[in-house]
Amino acid sequence: MNTVIPDVALIDNSEERAPLVLVLDCSGSMSESNKIGLLNDGLKTLSAELKDDPITARCGRILVIAFGGDNNVEIMGDWTDAMDFKPPELVAGGMTPIGAAMRCALDEIETQKTQMKSAGVPYKRPIVMLLSDGEPTDDWQRVAADCKNAESMHKVNIMAIGIGDAANRDTLGQFSNKGALNLSGLKFKELFVWLSRSIQAVSRAPTGGTVQLNPVDSWAQMTT
Repeated sequence: MNTVIPDVALIDNSEERAPLVLVLDCSGSMSESNKIGLLNDGLKTLSAELKDDPITARCGRILVIAFGGDNNVEIMGDWTDAMDFKPPELVAGGMTPIGAAMRCALDEIETQKTQMKSAGVPYKRPIVMLLSDGEPTDDWQRVAADCKNAESMHKVNIMAIGIGDAANRDTLGQFSNKGALNLSGLKFKELFVWLSRSIQAVSRAPTGGTVQLNPVDSWAQMTT
């Protein structure tokens, strides 16, 4: 019999959560043009912005999954409330196993939902943000279909974002019913400021309500 280990944060704070999973490319190509350094700076910006808002600090709940490097796919710590989030220091290297990373994200979300339900903590639809500067180097088609199916069943909201000209937006777009966007230049800071504002809006939305997010033109490449 599998038992769910209770999360102390969920016991101490029973407010409705807005879960966020960041699935981040740490493959070797992310070392070019200091993309990995700018991504790390962006994570620090996200942390500061979320903690600066008292509601979001208590309601935001974050998990970081890195793919690439020596470990292929690595969960960077446990699920953490925004008030306690410590951005990991990501290092570039290795291949681009997006399929395995997104499978991990879907699995982690379902496990976290079980924990929140067990603790009596309500939650909004989890957001998964996939960031990559390339395309998958593993088998990805089946998990991409599973991602779209999970979106269609309102289990998750997936954003796929390409970094730089080498990102295969057509392939990245297969992981979301909304397709993929491209980051304009290397505007990681602008992206994560937008993301923090989005989590703020989700945190304040009534249960079951529709959330109107800010336009993405501050960070997205709007040309087709």
